[in-house]
Amino acid sequence: MIAKLILSSTPEPVRLSDSGSDILYHLDENHLDDIPVVNKGLLVGSVKESDIYTLDDPDKPLSSQKVTLARAFVYEYQPILDVLKVFASSKLTVLPVVDEKEHYSGCITLKKAVSEMAEILAVDNPGAFIVLELNQNDYVLSQIAQIVESQDSKILNLFVTPLPDSTMAEVIIKVNTREIQALIQTFNRYNYIIKATYTEDEQMHDDLRDRYDSLMRYLSI
Repeated sequence: MIAKLILSSTPEPVRLSDSGSDILYHLDENHLDDIPVVNKGLLVGSVKESDIYTLDDPDKPLSSQKVTLARAFVYEYQPILDVLKVFASSKLTVLPVVDEKEHYSGCITLKKAVSEMAEILAVDNPGAFIVLELNQNDYVLSQIAQIVESQDSKILNLFVTPLPDSTMAEVIIKVNTREIQALIQTFNRYNYIIKATYTEDEQMHDDLRDRYDSLMRYLSI
């Protein structure tokens, strides 16, 4: 999943010619804390509600006032994990998306990004997690998939995370079954290091679902 596939044309960005008062009205009307700013189709940055309150004259255009705009964005081709990383580092709630020349393409709301990530993480599908540790050069996706499928299981999602200052990596696999003993034994036979396992029971799955729903309600406020 890349940014281009989940971007939206709403909320509409503001312009440098807009006044602070107009921007505040736009933020309030859309229940936003920040909004992208464009000029002649190009992304300038993002202005936060707190920035508007520091303006000398809220009735003058943004372009004529001293204000620091957040320069956080993603390109259309960047994956959803990059989107979440920029959200986390920038503290924005509306993330601008641009093309290679930084022309404004649209935006992604934090709620939309979290919702898409929940789909990737298979929140609605109970199962189990297996965490493998291996040398990055030994990572072969086809072999891992073959091992999982040999035990009549399926991979719901898989993430590879290089370990800092190391040639090792963690491979986090979510499978569609809670019965993973035979799967663990098979990984052991292939000399994989199993760092951890987590089995979701019905209660755990319900708790995850409840927490996700609570987050969605919070982001809707």
